[in-house]
Amino acid sequence: MTQPTGEAPETDDRDNDALDGDATDAGTTADGGAATVEAGDDAGDDGVGGDAAGDGAAGDGAAGDGGEGDGGERDAEDKAAPTRPRRGEPDLMALEREGEIAADYLEELLDIADLDGDIDMDVERDRAAVSVVGGDLDHLVGDEGVVLEALQELTRLAVLTQTGERSRLMLDVAGYRAGRRAVLSELGRTTAEQVKSSGEPARLNPMTPFERKIVHDAVAAAGLRSESEGEEPQRRVGVLPA
Repeated sequence: MTQPTGEAPETDDRDNDALDGDATDAGTTADGGAATVEAGDDAGDDGVGGDAAGDGAAGDGAAGDGGEGDGGERDAEDKAAPTRPRRGEPDLMALEREGEIAADYLEELLDIADLDGDIDMDVERDRAAVSVVGGDLDHLVGDEGVVLEALQELTRLAVLTQTGERSRLMLDVAGYRAGRRAVLSELGRTTAEQVKSSGEPARLNPMTPFERKIVHDAVAAAGLRSESEGEEPQRRVGVLPA
């Protein structure tokens, strides 16, 4: 667990997603509310907005002998048309497709490396989530998750190659990210309590975008504001007093 220091934040910018859009790294709102998501983080998730025109419109006129008018045919076609996601809503089919592509890529990688592992797929927080579990997989995580981050990038690249769309897919191996989430949530909470008591800002050690996002959320839940500062790979979270 990293320890806070008493140094003031150097910048007041919000975290931008790296090319990977990793874990929606963002600062909290000025009033201590929930963490905001970068605009770039949602790239590629927008659906096509708007309802089909002409729903329920009157037909061009009924046939004189009691035949159906053109309007009735159009209404039937409109009702049969597939529903498209509104702008800002996730395209679940596309996210599930991302998960399938990622799973195929990871299965092939495990076969090449002669490793045992089961692959789980899901959709979490508007992004595809893929987990590799079972067997001895620690070396796919590496020190401080370095290997896992690289593997995630390769998996996203595999998705991009097949779909032509930037992916925000999240990969976990052997429950590493789940464990880090619990540790970092506690770090954010305790740091916020220390800043409340001392009235002095605190700066944490450098973290990945995934890790910073978890800390931002924990600090916001504690009622304080946090900001990310510095440049990768030394970018870190600063916790500010009220």
